[in-house]
Parts: sequence; structure tokens; C-alpha cells
Amino acid sequence: MIALQTKPELSNGVLSFAQSPDEKANIEQSAYYRDCAAARLAGAAPIYDGSPGYRAQLDRDDDGIACEPYRGK
Repeated sequence: MIALQTKPELSNGVLSFAQSPDEKANIEQSAYYRDCAAARLAGAAPIYDGSPGYRAQLDRDDDGIACEPYRGK
């Protein structure tokens, strides 16, 4: 388990914790999902930037939220 002593920040209505780049990388790499189907099956989706399992390859629109529900028209 990773214990972080960080200060919460509110950005775009989302509460997040300030993290150093190394802390962020360690957290994101603490879980791995092959694809969004695997993340959904594990109950982890959506995955937010800085959260376990997040990686840019799963964030198609580069908004910091991977494996989010499709809201197409």
C-alpha cells in the first residue's frame, strides 16, 4: 500500500491530490488493465489521471479520464 501525504486540490470540479511525477507514475503503475473492457470487468472504470491503472493509451480523448462511457450522438 502506498501512503501519500499530499494536499487535496479542486480542479474542474474534481478533487485530486498534488503528486510528484514519481508518485503519480508509481500510483498509475500499481494496477494494469490490458484494455478498457478489462478495467470495466474489474469495476475500475472510469480511471482518472493519477489513479491506479490510468495510462494515456486508455484515454482516447486525452481529458484525464480513461475508459469513460461513450456519450456519442
